[in-house]
Amino acid sequence: MTTPQEVLKRIQDNNIQMIDLKFIDMPGTWQHLTVYHNQIDETSFTDGVPFDGSSIRGWKAINESDMAMVLDPNTAWIDPFMKEPTLSIICSIKEPRTGEWYTRCPRVIAQKAVDYLVSTGVGDTAFFGPEAEFFIFDDVRFDQTAHQGYYYVDSVEGRWNSGKEEGPNLGYKPAYKQGYFPVPPTDTFQDIRTEMLLTMAECGVPIEKQHHEVATGGQCELGFRFGKLIEAADWLLTYKYVIKNVANKYGKTVTFMPKPIFGDNGSGMHTHQSIWKDGQPLFAGDKYAGLSETALHYIGGILKHAPALLALTNPTTNSYKRLVPGYEAPVNLAYSQGNRSASIRIPLSGTNPKAKRLEFRCPDATSNPYLAFAAMLCAGLDGIKNKIDPGQPLDKNIYELSPEELAKVPSTPGSLELALEALENDHAFLTEPGVFTEDFIQTWISYKLDNEVNPMRLRPHPYEFALYYDA
Repeated sequence: MTTPQEVLKRIQDNNIQMIDLKFIDMPGTWQHLTVYHNQIDETSFTDGVPFDGSSIRGWKAINESDMAMVLDPNTAWIDPFMKEPTLSIICSIKEPRTGEWYTRCPRVIAQKAVDYLVSTGVGDTAFFGPEAEFFIFDDVRFDQTAHQGYYYVDSVEGRWNSGKEEGPNLGYKPAYKQGYFPVPPTDTFQDIRTEMLLTMAECGVPIEKQHHEVATGGQCELGFRFGKLIEAADWLLTYKYVIKNVANKYGKTVTFMPKPIFGDNGSGMHTHQSIWKDGQPLFAGDKYAGLSETALHYIGGILKHAPALLALTNPTTNSYKRLVPGYEAPVNLAYSQGNRSASIRIPLSGTNPKAKRLEFRCPDATSNPYLAFAAMLCAGLDGIKNKIDPGQPLDKNIYELSPEELAKVPSTPGSLELALEALENDHAFLTEPGVFTEDFIQTWISYKLDNEVNPMRLRPHPYEFALYYDA
């Protein structure tokens, strides 16, 4: 743990001039305010630094816009992308009128989830390990007007460029669905990913690995160690920040969109999770796949509430372009040991009880991690509280089931609108513990409908012209 006094001493000893205060908006994008070092003192870590929050997405009206950013001393790192020495610090939001934590701040909601876990007596620590995939592109263009709508992405690795005159075209381009682990020169991003990984380490993220992913066109993944719920979310935001900025340095662009390319695998964020108490893991036992009864009930809660959960873990219209059969996407709400066709996989982690965990494979990195992790924890705790039976495991390749067998397996919602409808009908597991407020849930649903679902519904799609123009 780092104290405010240690952070202030670091600023003074290293002659740091600028302090970059980062916080997250409701949909899940980092925002920042940079202040001169003399604007920070010990009260900044308790009362916060005042700012105007009126234009932050999903927050309150302009007449209630005064907010305060409360600095977390454990999140300080030197920003590697700033010209002048700049200390980056992640913040949570308070309402200065009352001194209370702001109920629409995602990081505050995440802390409430941790507090709820402790209050139940079930455990005292929730560990999360997200695996966020992404694409590195060389070019991206998109537009939508009254009379046109299009997008265009390109990558030097794109299989669609195998016949392009590139002066010269060297031909090493991963085939569709065949981009998993090829060595250079087919993998052109080795050095960029290594720089991304090492830069993340400089920012305090406990790094592990990096590799090419399945899809053509530059799909990649970096890995970092699991962490406690809030620090794992902090690390994930740092992960995205570093990856985008290192790519930008090389004249490339990164997207965490779940499905930017048609006809190939999308990008998910498989999320490993477990609960511990007094330093001991609670998910290891003598039940199925070496799990405890607690772990099975946690799975039961995730599966029961999955349609509603996806409104937070898969919160974009594009999320549901990924959650379709045929592209290794977890569309089936079932659990299984070592089976990547199920939405919940129990990794084959050996006999070490500390490694026993579950992996929820539905989420993607368009989610706000503080909200997604908090919601998954609430669903799992609801399963433990109510001893929800997850049913029998499905230890077979679900993609090869007969239509009759497959009809018996519940599936994920087919659209964001359906997921939001599920959240509207099933959110007591989030609000009754006091983690999410009713105001937040209704604001989230309204925001998504007004800004994403309905605007998409109103606009003609380019493919509709191919289908219907000659009607």
